[in-house]
Amino acid sequence: MGVTGLARWVNAPTTSLDLISQNIARNHQGQARGKWHLSVKSFRSTLSAIPGFQVHSERTMCALTMNDNVFVLVEDPVAPSRADLLAQQLPEGQTPIPLTGPGAPKHYCKTFLTLNPPGALEQLLSQLRARWASVRQTSGANQLSHTAGQQLTVDGLVYSIGTDFVVRAGNVILAGGAVKGMLLEAEYLPLTAMHRSTDGTMELLTNLLVSILPNIPDAKTAAVTMSDSIWEEVLWDREQEEEEQANPKPPETDDINKVFVSGDEDMVTSKKGEWSGVDRDRRSAFLIIGALKSEGLL
Repeated sequence: MGVTGLARWVNAPTTSLDLISQNIARNHQGQARGKWHLSVKSFRSTLSAIPGFQVHSERTMCALTMNDNVFVLVEDPVAPSRADLLAQQLPEGQTPIPLTGPGAPKHYCKTFLTLNPPGALEQLLSQLRARWASVRQTSGANQLSHTAGQQLTVDGLVYSIGTDFVVRAGNVILAGGAVKGMLLEAEYLPLTAMHRSTDGTMELLTNLLVSILPNIPDAKTAAVTMSDSIWEEVLWDREQEEEEQANPKPPETDDINKVFVSGDEDMVTSKKGEWSGVDRDRRSAFLIIGALKSEGLL
């Protein structure tokens, strides 16, 4: 698994998958390797239905199933973000709200979980009798009905281009069968990290995604990006930070052998949350959920 770029073709025609398959085969000598299928369900909390219980805003939850994992994004619009607390500027003498320990928020506005096997989330909610209701998209972006079933699917193909690139392309299909454009994903297998431009895109993958799009007038496409600060917020682990605070690492000492090593200061190194293993799927799922939510499809 490697570094991945994502794009959205908003007004893709119904023949878009065939056009992309032809383009990849003719111009990139690529081959179809299998199916690409994602399913997404949305839920909304029903805390306001509890007699005498007041909530300012209901929480939302999106569950994206990819292969054998389910990636769940829970959002509480009332809760603060870690970035807000880190940037808080208080009057002199006032104690800031801690990030961990006593006085810290019980949770932040975004919580991103990885579950398996598929179906475990619904089973858990049922066993706990949790106050969450499935929300399913109907005809319009702002019309929701509380009915069961898959809300949205991405259905398409996986292609390989040489030994270095994997391309995924799929139609975004609402529960009623309406097609809402296409998602395209390009993965560069040799690297799990890559420098990005100021707009958050990676030039190598952006150029590849542009080249596989058919030449259609008035095509509306957009790169799906995310800042490092947002991803760091998602990756933050409360228990890990509390453990590190309780057991700080000893300071590093100068190593005499380091004088013989130089020239690697600018090399990109892999770290937690980069495009490798299940973290690649997690990051891809988070981007896809964010893109679909921004369009009102979730």
